[in-house]
Formats: sequence, structure tokens, C-alpha cells
Amino acid sequence: MSLADRFLTIRRDPHSDEVLARGGDPEAHSVLQRAGFVSVVRVHETYHRAPTGLSDEEEQKLATDAVARLRSAGYHVDCDDDFDTDSLPASYPTLGSSVAHLGERIREATTTEEVADVLTELTASHDGVLTALGDVLSAVADFHEGLGDAADPYTARRLRYLADEHLRVLHSDLVHTRNQLADRHAPHPGRSVCTEEVPASERERSAVCAYLPPPRTLPVPPPLVAAGPRR
Repeated sequence: MSLADRFLTIRRDPHSDEVLARGGDPEAHSVLQRAGFVSVVRVHETYHRAPTGLSDEEEQKLATDAVARLRSAGYHVDCDDDFDTDSLPASYPTLGSSVAHLGERIREATTTEEVADVLTELTASHDGVLTALGDVLSAVADFHEGLGDAADPYTARRLRYLADEHLRVLHSDLVHTRNQLADRHAPHPGRSVCTEEVPASERERSAVCAYLPPPRTLPVPPPLVAAGPRR
């Protein structure tokens, strides 16, 4: 990660009068989104703005909260005086980080059973992650049905289409993958667990472990020579 990605600015633009946040990495962008900012993706830049329709007081509160959250996460934020704060709120693990932990478990897995167990958390029919995601999409669709704008019914239909078609295909494919791995009962040939024992087929009995390199002996520095009197 570039050091420049640890720096952000949150200022009111002198031309548009919008409160804009620029800079940062994806983690910083997530912090901004959770603070209430809206992402704007351009060809050469992704920045964030305050939502439309806010009063100056609401924008100031939003920006000040974002500055505090970012600094608490270790970012350097250059901001307008109105947004500056010494507050450092506590941060907590997000729901997304819990799901990301499943990927870490798969990367560390050594057998098909271990990966099948992780995929079960995604594909369980009653309380798996994908089932919960489908419920969220359905809830957002229901919310749009009576929201009032002309485009809201289309948004609701689009969300239900995503849940019924794309999410269903993803769920079906992952269930198939999970079931195949559960039936396979095989270790991953490239992720064998080190037993720290010499295999019986090893001819060189001086070998200590098939995976660990032998300990390296550091060179002993020469003894110090006391300096005698100069002649």
C-alpha cells in the first residue's frame, strides 16, 4: 500500500460548495461510506461527497464524524477548520470482515473437508450468508415498492431479479462445489501439514524435517583486540 493512500482531504469545494473527500485506499473509502458519504467514480479518480439535501449543520456533522473515524483508523486527514476534531471513536469489526474471515480459513485449509465446512457457512439453506443476502435484497425491494417515485417499482423488480436469477445461480454453483468437496475426503497436495518427522523413505537420516530448513548457525564475531599504547 502506498504511503500516499494514508492521506485524505475533506473540504468544502469553493466552486460547487459541496463537501468532498479525496484520497485514501479502499479501507478509507469504506470508512467514508459508513460515515454517510456517497462515492463518485470517475475515469481517473474515485472521491466521495456529502449526500444532497443536507443543511450546512448536517454536512458539518457528517464531515466531522468522518474525520474522527478516519484518524481513529490511522489515516492523516487534512480538513477545513469547521470539520476538525480531536475525537477518536472506537472502531469495531464489521459484518464484512466476518465474511472475509471465511476466505482466510479457505486459504489456510489443507483438506477438502475443511473447505466444505467453510462453504457450508455460505450456502446453508436456512441461515447461510447467501440466504441472508437474498433476504436483504427482498427487503430492499419491498421498501422501494411504496416509496413513491416513478422509478421505484423498476428498482424493486431489478432487485428481485438479482435475487431470483443471479444470486440463485451463485448459490446453486457453490452448493454443488461444497457437496463435491464434502464427498472427496482428500488432502490438498500442495498444503500438507508438516509433522516435523523424517519420512521412512528418506535415505539421508541426517534430515531433520522434510519441510523446515536446517537451522543456520550465525558466524561468531572475532574477539576484540585491546588497543595498545601508540608508539
